[in-house]
Amino acid sequence: MTVLATPVRPVRASAGRWRPGTEGDALSAALPLAQALPLSVVGGLLFALSFPSPGWWFLAYPAVACLLLAAIGQRARRASWLGFVAGVAFWVPVISWAGRYLGPVPWFALALLEAALFAVGTVAIALASRWVGRVVTSTAGRVWGLPAVVAALWTGREWLSGSWPYGGFAWGRVGLSQSQGPFTHLAAYVGVLGLSFVVVYCVAVVVSLGLVGGLRLSVRVATAGLLVSVVLAVPAWPTAVDGTVRVEAVQGNGPAGYFDRAEPGDVLRSQVAATDVEARGVDLVVWPEAAAEYDPRREPVIASALDAVVRSVGAPLVAGGVTQTASGVLHNTSFVWDDDGWGASYDKKRPVPFGEYVPDRWFYSKLAPSLIGLLQRDYTPGTKPNVLPVAGIRAGVMICFDVVDDGLTADLADGGAQVILAQTNNADFDGTDENLQQLEIARMRAVETGRSLVNISTVGASQVIDPSGRTIDRVPAYTASSMVTDVPLGTSTTPATVASGSITLSLSLGGLLVLLACAPWGHRRR
Repeated sequence: MTVLATPVRPVRASAGRWRPGTEGDALSAALPLAQALPLSVVGGLLFALSFPSPGWWFLAYPAVACLLLAAIGQRARRASWLGFVAGVAFWVPVISWAGRYLGPVPWFALALLEAALFAVGTVAIALASRWVGRVVTSTAGRVWGLPAVVAALWTGREWLSGSWPYGGFAWGRVGLSQSQGPFTHLAAYVGVLGLSFVVVYCVAVVVSLGLVGGLRLSVRVATAGLLVSVVLAVPAWPTAVDGTVRVEAVQGNGPAGYFDRAEPGDVLRSQVAATDVEARGVDLVVWPEAAAEYDPRREPVIASALDAVVRSVGAPLVAGGVTQTASGVLHNTSFVWDDDGWGASYDKKRPVPFGEYVPDRWFYSKLAPSLIGLLQRDYTPGTKPNVLPVAGIRAGVMICFDVVDDGLTADLADGGAQVILAQTNNADFDGTDENLQQLEIARMRAVETGRSLVNISTVGASQVIDPSGRTIDRVPAYTASSMVTDVPLGTSTTPATVASGSITLSLSLGGLLVLLACAPWGHRRR
């Protein structure tokens, strides 16, 4: 008698591909568009809600899960559109502050550009689920290895959008959403981008456990719980401090916005009025970005006002202003002013494109002449170190969006900064979430570097943050006030300040190389 073998029923493992012998394994199967598209939108919206406000950091986890589920197994064209839709759902609300004064054109232009880069990352993740998933067939490899590639590609996309074009826009990273979460302390080990990898990897493993075939429910739950427990068990980096410096940080709440129609000297007078000249034992006074308005070496009235503050408080002042070289080059400068007048200074190295200068002005003037015409002056990048000697210590200086730049953060550590002074002017974003989002970025930088950070704004949010990320002093936003705080001086070196750049590069290149190695080169479509 002849016995006929029962044929193995093939299971669709990816769009347009069939794999035999993977019954019940949906890890490489693409969802239909009717399911993937809503997941992309929901994922983008949940991700936006993880940033201030409301800043519900825990929503980043289901957000990433939704975005991964939508991308898995999709072909490149569909993945690009799904990623773009998700990017729009995220970027449009999270940077709505960009249209506060200039209207929807710059807001949507930036959001759509970042959404396009988000789409590039989604395509890479979709291809990884298909190509790497085809090569890696073991359960362990699909649960632990494939998520590592996915997380590395996600991290690479965040690095790309933070670097290109025109220096990039490093807002909206997964790691930056975790300033209040249980994984915050990991930034001291791996940096902000490394923290993005950790979060995405954990979520990707959980997603893989839910989709891979052949595992009991108890094994899936126990494995996911073990992974999270191991990550949470990593102790906070033991940051060391040596002494304190008493800082008076002054929030003048003056008319510092671009469209405030202030008269010259209004912001300076607001700062002087808000400075507590009777505060005792102050070692250092800090004013926000451009609080002195112009170069005191050229303006005797400004120099006289700064002299009065320094004499009254009995401490040097770190302030900001627009300076101009003999050749007419403009800088956004932070400088030290003491009994001898002008001291050390730092010229902002990375002016913000379309905010502090217009790249390729000839081109963009043709696209939006009225908007580009509002930006009459272009700041030139500086070359000086961003660590200044003042009051017997070394103070690292960040001017406004410097705080989101990975390279400048590394420069602070390399320069031996004992404390970070983050000077900013948020008046152009009055009534939006921009100042809160920037504050949480500053908090992550304090943890990453193991340094206390004084975030002082013209209007808020102004806080003093210790190396663990805890707020130790604050003043209400949109209030003329100052805070006198004994700020701990950091002395230790965190792993992130030494190796976070190498970690990011290794992860990004590693994920890309694995993806390319698993690509079906030379395979012809049947």
